Amino acid sequence: MSNKVIVFDTTLRDGEQVPGCQLNTVEKIEVAKALEALGVDVIEAGFPVSSPGDFQSVMEISKSIREPVICGLTRAVENDIEVAAKALEFARRKRIHTGIGTSPYHMQFKLKASPEEILERAVAAVKYAKKFVEDVEFYAEDAGRSDNEFLAKVMEAVIKAGATVVNIPDTTGYCLPNEYGTKIKYLMEHVSGIHKATISTHCHNDLGMATANTIEGVLNGARQVEVTLNGIGERAGNTSLEEVVMAIKSHKDLPVYTDINTRQIYSTSRLVSSLMRMPVQPNKAIVGRNAFAHSSGIHQDGVLKHRENYEIIDPKEVGLKQSSIELTARSGRAALKHRLQVLGHKLSKVELDRLYERFLQLADKKKDVKDDDLEALLGIVSRKNGKKLKLELLQVVCGKSSVPTATVQLKLNDELLTATATGNGPIDAAFTAVKQVVKRKIHLEEFLIQAITRGSDDLGKVHVQIQHRGVSYFGFSASTDIITGSVEAFVDAVSKIV
Repeated sequence: MSNKVIVFDTTLRDGEQVPGCQLNTVEKIEVAKALEALGVDVIEAGFPVSSPGDFQSVMEISKSIREPVICGLTRAVENDIEVAAKALEFARRKRIHTGIGTSPYHMQFKLKASPEEILERAVAAVKYAKKFVEDVEFYAEDAGRSDNEFLAKVMEAVIKAGATVVNIPDTTGYCLPNEYGTKIKYLMEHVSGIHKATISTHCHNDLGMATANTIEGVLNGARQVEVTLNGIGERAGNTSLEEVVMAIKSHKDLPVYTDINTRQIYSTSRLVSSLMRMPVQPNKAIVGRNAFAHSSGIHQDGVLKHRENYEIIDPKEVGLKQSSIELTARSGRAALKHRLQVLGHKLSKVELDRLYERFLQLADKKKDVKDDDLEALLGIVSRKNGKKLKLELLQVVCGKSSVPTATVQLKLNDELLTATATGNGPIDAAFTAVKQVVKRKIHLEEFLIQAITRGSDDLGKVHVQIQHRGVSYFGFSASTDIITGSVEAFVDAVSKIV
């Protein structure tokens, strides 16, 4: 058995089924190219028969991607398989992914078919798909709740029919890790000819077990993992690509590996989050904003002394530059001293102790303490204080028959500066106008709007994260006017640069 774990990414199929996360063909190609750069082995590009748009996307991705296998999903229906084969016509390496439900629930209530009929339809689907492609993957939907003996019988039959990969989905996220691992082990031991096919995991996160179940599957013989970026997917989501890959990489004792370029994980995660308009929760493992942030004084001191005291992963391994030491009321002297040294201030122990007392008083009043605050505590007039950036005027024009246009007037160092720009909507136009005023190369990393109150006059909170010369800056605002609030948050972030 090979020690390589094949990474099968289904962000563009299962991940895209999340309400509100649909992508157009151009966006799907952009994600597919990022997945290719990331090093995934298989890209499930869509469900071709589901819509003309999905068919077109699978076809265009097939034309654009060179290295990964391009896969199209089907039901165990001849027309589905024919449509998928046509959509994959231009793929350099192609796979048809077909299957049928095997659990008592699916057989009785969804398919209304006997086990014998299910077995017959499964074999027929694989044989039909083999007429179009050599690489055929079979999925046993709801395998997590399927009887192991019947599941083994189906797997043995489809492998004999020509299946090269057999997928064991925990479709409802029901299994416990030991239960799912035991299921894979049972198939390894009871399916004749199992060595002729690759066992694949496909786990959902309804009970928060997706990553654990996937790892258990690998430890018991599975050599393909079906995953999505940021763990997106129906209901509670799918197994997270970044979690599985970094779990394997972090545990050097595991006898398996992947070919994923882990330094591309963070940027690919942000691309998917941006295009699908689905923010990554701050405490999300590996790619969340707080995944490598430390605010507790004990943790900060430990990380500053030796990173591995509190970090099992080097942030650079996933594409970040460094850990983040956040100054809050829970921060200790070590973190304060470290930040002051970064700012160029070296204090004696007595001076640091005095400053720390004032720091705690300020930190109790604020959620976090920024560099300007520290310099104010030191009694230093920062150059930034004389260049406060403030939004004085905002005027936008938008509508069905007009080009979104924004005019902004900013007060910079007591000088009023005005710019007008167009964009993809009023907010994008206003952001562009602000960048014209400050004349900086600024990359928008994260843009999040949250409702604070309910009703037609909702108060919205806006969070913006930007990057300038490799450094991230944050901006916040709250307003009942979401356009104004968005621009104020952007200006708040930009003000920390200028």
